[in-house]
Amino acid sequence: MMDLTLLQAETEEDIASLADMASRIWFEYFVSIISKEQIEYMVEKFQSVEAIQDQTKRQGYEYYFMNIHGANIGYLGMKEEDGRLFLSKFYILKEHRGKGYASQAMKLLTELCKKRSLGSIWLTVNRHNHSTIAVYEKKGFKTVRTQVADIGNGFVMDDYVMEKKIAE
Repeated sequence: MMDLTLLQAETEEDIASLADMASRIWFEYFVSIISKEQIEYMVEKFQSVEAIQDQTKRQGYEYYFMNIHGANIGYLGMKEEDGRLFLSKFYILKEHRGKGYASQAMKLLTELCKKRSLGSIWLTVNRHNHSTIAVYEKKGFKTVRTQVADIGNGFVMDDYVMEKKIAE
């Protein structure tokens, strides 16, 4: 049964709510993987209201809330490029993890790719984020390479690049 819907974040209120949710999730989840200082820097650089507005207005990103019966339980950020979907953000609030919502969201993303004639979904994931890597592998993603990206302020993102082909 598909309870999850994707609601596009479009208004200033939507973006403010999304940035607040991002901060909550990042400070709760990533403290075991990266430093508090790097979390603060990355939330400000990539997940603040200003960053999300810039991404949606100037960089071609779309943001969606994952919504269950009127409640936003997580969010997605994505961008089409080169016939593929770059899944930049895929986060679920702690109290809603492990309930099958990631699987439902992945089905919706696959349908979206088929409608838009996109051949695959790709993403980056921190190499030390073992539980998330396992989830992506279970959903059919394969690691295609590793990358270390300098994001400024003395911080790097040490990631796997993973991709899932979309069947016609």
